[in-house]
Amino acid sequence: MKEKILIVDDEREICDLVELYLSNEDYEIYKFYNGADAKACIEERELDLAILDVMLPDIDGMELCRFIRESHNYPIIMLTARVEDRDKIQGLTVGADDYITKPFNPLELSARVKTQLRRYHQYNRQAKHKQKTEEQQEYNIQGLHMEKDTFQCTWNGEQLVLTPLEFRILWHLCEHRGQVVSSEELYEAVWGEKYYDSNNTVMAHIARIREKMHEQAKNPKLIQTVWGMGYMIK
Repeated sequence: MKEKILIVDDEREICDLVELYLSNEDYEIYKFYNGADAKACIEERELDLAILDVMLPDIDGMELCRFIRESHNYPIIMLTARVEDRDKIQGLTVGADDYITKPFNPLELSARVKTQLRRYHQYNRQAKHKQKTEEQQEYNIQGLHMEKDTFQCTWNGEQLVLTPLEFRILWHLCEHRGQVVSSEELYEAVWGEKYYDSNNTVMAHIARIREKMHEQAKNPKLIQTVWGMGYMIK
């Protein structure tokens, strides 16, 4: 899938030149000559990087940068004819990742785009890996022990042999411990299909899990029935 780059510059020659060079690098380009059209694109599109001119006829490039940073973390490269350090500092302060002054070599800009995208994707991979490792991997609740990676489950120290569906039902209830989970939510989360009112599948599987745990349906210790609402593990 092509990476999507936003280019905003009121100098059409520069905007068109940058588009030409980056298109040759096989990027998908969204090009605008004013801030208002660019802002609409930012709201509608999933982008990978933005190149913003500081001086625009309507919305200031710094303001556009702030707008992006309200909800996105992809790289932003600022273009400007200004050379003062305070302008560069201001751009970096509002959320820009890089700063290049005009006139510039399009090949240099292309290289900086590649560098920023490489850092961005590397950071995202690391963040996703960290999130994955920090996810709950096991539960110990009222005598129930579940391990996600090994698919092991014990109840009061004894092995509990569950089908994959039964395991996912119990895991989902553990994830939402203390909350009432409706049959609809359970079905759609575990089976991944639309739930219908006449569907008794969840009830049947809950009954089967209780049977394997030697739990009495009228007085279960772990999976509580909240009549008219669903199931919960306290």
